[in-house]
Amino acid sequence: MPKVSVCIPTYNRANYLRYSLESVLAQTETDFELIICDDASIDATAEIVESYQDPRICYIRHEKNQGRSRNMRSGFDAAQGKYFIKFDDDDALTPTFLEKTVSVLDQQGELDFVCTNHWIINANNQRMESATNENSARWGKDKISEGIIADLLWQTFIYQSLQVGSSLFRRESLTAVDYMRPEADGCEDFDLLVRLALAGYQGYFIPQYLMEYRFHGGQTSLAQSLHFLQAKLFCTKSYRFPDPELEGKRVVKAAELEQDLGIRLIEKGEGKAGRELLQASIKTLGSSQRAKLGLLLSYLPVNLREGVLGVFRRLRPQTYTDKVRLGSVD
Repeated sequence: MPKVSVCIPTYNRANYLRYSLESVLAQTETDFELIICDDASIDATAEIVESYQDPRICYIRHEKNQGRSRNMRSGFDAAQGKYFIKFDDDDALTPTFLEKTVSVLDQQGELDFVCTNHWIINANNQRMESATNENSARWGKDKISEGIIADLLWQTFIYQSLQVGSSLFRRESLTAVDYMRPEADGCEDFDLLVRLALAGYQGYFIPQYLMEYRFHGGQTSLAQSLHFLQAKLFCTKSYRFPDPELEGKRVVKAAELEQDLGIRLIEKGEGKAGRELLQASIKTLGSSQRAKLGLLLSYLPVNLREGVLGVFRRLRPQTYTDKVRLGSVD
């Protein structure tokens, strides 16, 4: 039985999958199985995987598309290792990731997972130093010291400083919280970390950059944005925090998500549903210029809504994410 199960869920990412796969095969810790769960890809994914003759590779191919969470779950259900990591098919591990994270879990039996910092890479597999530093600062990773994470609920829910793809877990801990919830599809990583924290599990942080997370070209579609917001609103409404301050922030966050989702639904053309969410958010947040604009737009023809919102989005300042995708930052 392998010590570690590494899972790469994939769908039509043949152009990146080889880089991800080879990052696992290059690990200095060699006691692992690599599970690639393919959600009915129609590109060269199967040919790429089958070109490797390594007995540690397990290839699960679904004949019909299962969706992200169910595809991820199929890899988890097949896993046999004591430890488990799942990362995306366009990301990669640095060669010592498993060695260093396994060592922590081996030595500290009370821990349930180990998270590391990570590089930002672009579409050409190049590490982007300034974007990496900005990402680390934006999510507060630069403020977390090495060791047990004392404020895990705050780090997972408020700061969202940890990432599933750069974390090695005890598989039994993931089993205990039922791993991925299908209702959280789209923000299942966020949901998993919050539920682990709520259940009282313990995490450890290694500040070293031991994983590579890719930013590449392409904009998030309206359908993708709606899917994500609906999932995150479901998750946020499902939590209850024992800390009154944190619970108050949860209520506000849920209202902010209602506002964001409401505006996106209005953009899609679902004016009535969007208005209902905006009106619900106002009960918590009060009336804002953004909410007023959203309510006004809900009564305009769909083509005019798209034009007005497009102007506002073009005027907003570029984030480091935008800059990396456009290739204007190193």
